[in-house]
Amino acid sequence: MSAGADRYEAFDERDRNDDGDEYEGKGKDGDEEREEGVGGVAGGGAAPDEPNEPGGDFGDPGEPGRPGGRRGPEGPGGPQGPDRPEGSHDDVPGRPPRIPLPRSSVEDTGLPLPTPVPAPAPAPLVLEHRVLKSLLGAWALAACSAQETAAVEEHLGDCGSCADEALRLREAVGLLHPAESLDLDPALRTRVLEGCLGRRPPRIPVPEWATPYDAEAARLDALLQDIGDAEWHAPVRLRWFEGNGPTSRRTTVAGVIAHLLSVDGLVAVALGLEDPLDSTSAGATPAARTEAYWNASHFPPTRSVRGPWREQSHSLVRTVSFAGGGSGRLPVPYGAFELPLRDSMLDRAFECWVHAGDIADAVDYPYEPPAPRHLHGMIDLAARMLPGSLAERRRAGLSAAPSRHLVEAGAPGRSLRLEIEGSGGGEWLIPLDSPGAVASAEREVAHVALDGVEFCRLAAGHVSPEEAAAGQDGDREAIRDVLFAAASLSRM
Repeated sequence: MSAGADRYEAFDERDRNDDGDEYEGKGKDGDEEREEGVGGVAGGGAAPDEPNEPGGDFGDPGEPGRPGGRRGPEGPGGPQGPDRPEGSHDDVPGRPPRIPLPRSSVEDTGLPLPTPVPAPAPAPLVLEHRVLKSLLGAWALAACSAQETAAVEEHLGDCGSCADEALRLREAVGLLHPAESLDLDPALRTRVLEGCLGRRPPRIPVPEWATPYDAEAARLDALLQDIGDAEWHAPVRLRWFEGNGPTSRRTTVAGVIAHLLSVDGLVAVALGLEDPLDSTSAGATPAARTEAYWNASHFPPTRSVRGPWREQSHSLVRTVSFAGGGSGRLPVPYGAFELPLRDSMLDRAFECWVHAGDIADAVDYPYEPPAPRHLHGMIDLAARMLPGSLAERRRAGLSAAPSRHLVEAGAPGRSLRLEIEGSGGGEWLIPLDSPGAVASAEREVAHVALDGVEFCRLAAGHVSPEEAAAGQDGDREAIRDVLFAAASLSRM
């Protein structure tokens, strides 16, 4: 046995424990195992005559009979020995590391990126005529796969009978989806706001009597947003009733918005806001204020008037909301008469709706009536103003029965039952003999029935009393007086 084998025997003697047992892998018959696990010449260690290095892994330096140097990469003093961490190759130059280092990205090297290899195109389907014909229904419903669609469309270019059938199937599929109007539902804004406010009520709510004006101003603003620049100069005819006959004034879409801006300024002045006109027009009538605004402009109004009108409408709603419900009793002068603020806001909502309809007719745009609860408030205001209008016509000598049945204020007098049908309708008893008289069902002398929108058109001066589609029963003179009084509520 060589000197290297003698050394292994020395190792073998020292690896025995006190009981004479051997450690695993180091028995007497385990020479091969020891050669692989301990090292030596076969394991890449030092030669038999290689001197020991001081400071070796086993024993003290220079101790006789004990190895003291490294025995190679696989020996006890090598990189895989008990004193070396696994994977260390510091003593073996040129050998690659057991754990590879991370690779750098090709984008960091500056080299050109590799050209991607396109995926091979799927082979086209080759189908028989009867199969392609059976796929026409699925093709019309867009239910075919991409390959089937390509095969069917290629076949349609060559087969006339299948092309005709495919056209009929596509038209039939179109009938399954009826055309819907592109116009938004007029009640959409109301539903959205109700849903939002139902989840989180506003900290400062808008008074109930101001919500019709808020809604109608928003609807008109949406209409103005949809029209083009040229349509702002479309001709519009403002119509109202004066005396015993209709009258009108020609203007433009921009002129109508200027009119609304001028009359809304009366409410703004009553609330302490800035007047869009000069101070000399503060106490003028709505018609006089409108004429003053039109005459003050060097050029006809354009779409630029929309901004001031919209800002003023927002300011009105915001101010009455902060003022609270008690501000509804604040008087708003209209020149020859005045209205409390709560009625004035209803009046402005009515005017906003009526003139929005005038603009919609001029630009050929559909426009729906207000929400039923808002329409009811406008009809109620007109019904409450009818006794005053009757008195004005009586004083002007325009009444059919001037003074035959006058009664004292607070006393029951003759009455007319006004029945308004449709959404927002109801019934009202109108005193005929005096504004201060009390309406009495026992002294009812006439009954008039009208549609809600028809009654509003009559009160706006857009329908003459003779043309109003009304069901009439009772005193003809009283009915005529009430219909003409309703038309006389209109103004420019």
